[in-house]
Amino acid sequence: MSNSAQEIYSQVVCNLSPTERLRLATLILNELVEQNLSMIIDQSDAWTEQDQLDLASFSLEYATSIFSESEETV
Repeated sequence: MSNSAQEIYSQVVCNLSPTERLRLATLILNELVEQNLSMIIDQSDAWTEQDQLDLASFSLEYATSIFSESEETV
């Protein structure tokens, strides 16, 4: 049985009531959580050196624009 997700949706899911669709979605999502997909998704908090440089550069440019505008209005 090699049905694509679209075929299954069209042939089966569309015929379900809204309540049954929600129940199916809940079952699918709960199963994915139980499979611990966090191992597949990189949830690292680590910033690369380039990320840090980009953030510092953007912050300095933003601060410069804010302070130069406030000096003009004084």
